This record gives sequence, C-alpha cells and structure tokens, in this order.
Amino acid sequence: MNLFITGAAGNLGGMLASHIVAENAPAKLILMEHRTPVSKALRNNPEIEIRKGDLARPETLKGCLHGVDTIVHFAGVLFKAGPEKFLPTTNTLYFKNLVDAAKAEGIRKVILISFPHVEGPTTKASPATGHLDGSPESVHAQTRLAEEKYLFREMETPISLRAGMVYGRGILMIDAARWCAARSLLGVWRDPTPIHLISRTDFCRAVVAAATNKEAKGIYHVGDEGDDTLQSFLDLSCDLWGMHRPWRMPIWMIYTAAAACEGFSRLFGTRSPLTRDFITIGRVGYHGDTRRFRAELLPELVHPTVDSGRELLKTGPPPAAQTA
Repeated sequence: MNLFITGAAGNLGGMLASHIVAENAPAKLILMEHRTPVSKALRNNPEIEIRKGDLARPETLKGCLHGVDTIVHFAGVLFKAGPEKFLPTTNTLYFKNLVDAAKAEGIRKVILISFPHVEGPTTKASPATGHLDGSPESVHAQTRLAEEKYLFREMETPISLRAGMVYGRGILMIDAARWCAARSLLGVWRDPTPIHLISRTDFCRAVVAAATNKEAKGIYHVGDEGDDTLQSFLDLSCDLWGMHRPWRMPIWMIYTAAAACEGFSRLFGTRSPLTRDFITIGRVGYHGDTRRFRAELLPELVHPTVDSGRELLKTGPPPAAQTA
C-alpha cells in the first residue's frame, strides 16, 4: 500500500511516519513536503519518497498523488494569531483541494485527523457518537467539521479519526506545557474540563489500523479508557516532571494573556503560542464513544489509561532544551 501523508514535516505527521518506519508497518510512505522540509531521518530513508506539493495550488497535487492508495491528512496551521481569518482557507479550502485531487486520481480512501469537539460539549456519560450535525463554538472545530462534511459527501471511503488529546514526548502542546511549567508560567481555569486522552503510541497504531483495514470506513472516536479532566492531566504531568502544578486562574485572565500573545504575534511577526480560539476550544469538555474504534481498529491499547502511559510523559530532554 502506498500511504501518502500531508503535514509530514509537522508534529503528528512526522511522528506517524517515524512510527511506521520503526514498526515496519505494511505501507510504503510517500510524504508531501511544502515549505518546511521533513526531518533528516525521514529524508535520508531510502524507502521513503518525498514529493513536493502545495495544497493552495491544486495544479501541484496531480503528480504528487500519482500511484497513491490512501491519504492521511494532517497539514494545517497552528500557533498563529487570528485563526478566524485563515482557518476557513488553510483548513476547509485546502482540504477541499486535496479531496478533489484525490478523486481525480481515483484514490478511494482519505483519512482526516479530527477531534470530538466538532460535536460540541460531550462527557463520558454522554459521549460524542459520530454525528455531523454539531454546532461547535470555536473556529478550529467549525472548520474541521466543514472538512468532515465535504469528505463524507465526496469520497468513496471516507474516514475521520476523531482523536482525543494525544500525549507523550514530542507532542507540541505537551512540550509547551512542560516549558511553561518549568518557569512557573503554566495556568489553567478553575472549572474541571472533561477530556479524552490517547497515548502517542496508540494514536499511531490507530492511524495505521485505519489505513490498512480494507473494511474501515466512517467516523471513529480514538481515545483510551480513562476518565480525566484537563486539570487532573496537567496536575499529573507536573508531578511527573517535578514541577509546580498549574496555577488556577480566572478565565478572563487567560483570555487576556491569549489576546496579548496574539497582539505580540501580529506586531512582530512571531508565532502565537496561545490564541483566544485555543482557549475557546480548550474549555469544551469532550469524550468520544470508542466502541466502534475498539471493535474494528484497535481492540487492545498499549496504554489504556494515562497512568499506564506516564513514562511517555516523563521521558525526553529538559524543557530548557525545547525553547526553539
């Protein structure tokens, strides 16, 4: 199987490609590269093919997708001020370009990496069940839901993997939290926010299972068996790192900090580690019904709870080495 990954130069896409290489998964990797190059380890692997493409320019995708069997789509823009202005383009329009090009090439299966937030607030007692009629508040979730709707309308074998929070070494949001915690800058709102977790190991296994299972189709909620909140997860993480637990802060203070980050980003052209839309989506509790995921893709998890996956949080270089 020729497996094509967009966003392979990014965080999760590069992690998946590295996992497939390390585990000798039954797939030949074709990685799409735009401006940012993929890692040296992937580039220097003779078994991996690198192709240039630009989701903003559909004419570049025809040759890029030649011979591809399955697409896994990660590509997107994060840590930039004013996501409400660019996400309808970088999420919805660019994904439409990819789906249209895939159809023209006769590619049947496209896997979109999504999240449970597209159904709005959910809990373990009342989980997300795979609907496309949600009304999410955040722009991130609104545009991802628009991608899902287009995918299921246009593709013969559409798959949406609605993953919970992926945790472990090398995940950008986790590393950012660790960096802030090391400087006593990590804060979180007071009200407990239910979240659904999945280890980086099981996340990669889930994507490979969806890609290689010929019967896979539809929406799968990818999550572990835990019953966690954002606050309990951050507390546990800081305990494992030997750092101060997050400050409990009023929500207005966190939104103010996000607005300041976005203002600095606009003024100096830097990345914005925090945006107001991040806070909006972060405050939404979420939990997905994983019964179909476990029955059809991954019956057994390596890390069924975050407690069993705590080693994934403890490993890695000290936060001071991750400031870039």
